Amino acid sequence: MKKKLVFLTGAGMSVESGFKTFRGNDGLWENFPVEDVATHEGWERNPKLVTEFYNGLRKKLYAAKPNEGHRLIAELEKDYDVTVITQNVDNLHEKAGSTKVIHLHGELAKVCSSRDPYNESYVQELTEDNPEVEIGAQAADGSLLRPFIVFFGESVPMIEPAAVETQKADIFVVIGTSLNVYPAAGLLHYAPTEAPVYLIDPSDDVQNVVRNVTHIKAGASAGMKELVKLL
Repeated sequence: MKKKLVFLTGAGMSVESGFKTFRGNDGLWENFPVEDVATHEGWERNPKLVTEFYNGLRKKLYAAKPNEGHRLIAELEKDYDVTVITQNVDNLHEKAGSTKVIHLHGELAKVCSSRDPYNESYVQELTEDNPEVEIGAQAADGSLLRPFIVFFGESVPMIEPAAVETQKADIFVVIGTSLNVYPAAGLLHYAPTEAPVYLIDPSDDVQNVVRNVTHIKAGASAGMKELVKLL
């Protein structure tokens, strides 16, 4: 039986691909305040602005390519049972070939009902040749189509499946996200005590870690090369 390898990836995973999430330290993306484009209140106030904002981001996403770090994670499926838990809204893990990806914060490539966002019957995936949502477009339940994104202040419905996968980990790897920030820090508590934990991140900011962590001080691609050697 293959060993279970669980990755938790954050914004640092996609930096080399030229794509960042709005959950960065500055709280802004493309000069738009988060409260205008990434909250339920912002959506209620101006759905046209939010729709146009994500239409623009989707075009940038479709222009981005997976980096070597994404590809190395996908290639590990040959030898391990790999699950990727990502805080990123991009689909670069899937583009690289990863087959088991849990998106904690939603998926930019998808839209959903604004009345019932997590009803799979109303979730639609947009294609690269048709990445835009028309202003006023509706889901099958008659509500406006909204981005399939977990807005700030909303619950994170996929945290429970992520915790279940983490509990099964033989090896747990964190890439490009601080171990001081939830949900990363929270998921770390679910990893079995005997499971080795690796952190791939160029930053020195690895404080308050409650267990031994092997810190690979590098970006996603260089760090993954080093991890593959260690494994």
